[in-house]
Amino acid sequence: MASIAPRRPLSAATLADLDDDAVQDIDQFVLRFGKLQDVLDTRLFPAVLDVLQEPYEDRPMLDKLNRLEKLGLLESTESWEKLRALRNHVAHEYPDEPALRAAYLNQGFDAAARIETILQHIGQRFGLGLE
Repeated sequence: MASIAPRRPLSAATLADLDDDAVQDIDQFVLRFGKLQDVLDTRLFPAVLDVLQEPYEDRPMLDKLNRLEKLGLLESTESWEKLRALRNHVAHEYPDEPALRAAYLNQGFDAAARIETILQHIGQRFGLGLE
């Protein structure tokens, strides 16, 4: 995020003028943004429910998200689903629509801060240093 910050907000023009290092930084962001959400979905959220002795291991993801919302660990199931949809948009290239790609990347940068807040909230709840 620190390496991308000087280039924010992105536009179609700034995307076209990125040097190789900046392209690599954005590619790394896209990869890590998706992987972080995958890890939360497949590992952290189920582990949290397990620690809380919630019997959700065989339940669909939507049920797990709803339970995490009720426990106050997620703002809302809907907001998490929007983050997941954004992940898919951020990962897509949109070669004929650079302005759209820039807009989705900018939204992804902002969403990363929301994911960080979720991690911090879970860390505080369980006395962990998730930073």
